[in-house]
Amino acid sequence: MPINRWPMHERPREKLLARGARELSDAELLAVIIGSGSKGRSAVDLGRDLLSRFDGLRELFEADQRELCAIPGLGAARYAQFKACLELGQRYLQAHLHRGDALGSPADTRRFLEARLRGYAHEVFACLFLDSRNRVISFDEMFHGTIDGASVHPREVVRRALQRNAAGLIIAHNRV
Repeated sequence: MPINRWPMHERPREKLLARGARELSDAELLAVIIGSGSKGRSAVDLGRDLLSRFDGLRELFEADQRELCAIPGLGAARYAQFKACLELGQRYLQAHLHRGDALGSPADTRRFLEARLRGYAHEVFACLFLDSRNRVISFDEMFHGTIDGASVHPREVVRRALQRNAAGLIIAHNRV
């Protein structure tokens, strides 16, 4: 049954507006982004199918254009919508931590690093340079590698820390 025939309180967009985004399932949130389904399938059905096929949100949003556009009901425009939503989410997570902000806890640091390093298909080694009060000076992706490793040159890390006049350093790498 098309969503426009559902009771108003069950429609994803109306539910979001009335109760907030946290009240929606992943499939319903995807339906709001997708906008409309295809013949015989609602946008929520398409959302459920996508979550099942890609085994969750992370794999869905990391899928490439060829994989997504091969699914009936999706195309380049919806692929672009997914990528734009993902980028907005990453920018939102990064926006709270800028130069001069202090890292308040290990959890804050972890969230920041996960947001910055997620989604790469190759190994990335990065450094978070801090001043003496643990305020962020800069975040630099220092080395990029292959799918299972990256060559790291400690002298380059030290050189960059000296250039930044860093009192502290947090090193990190992504999981591929």
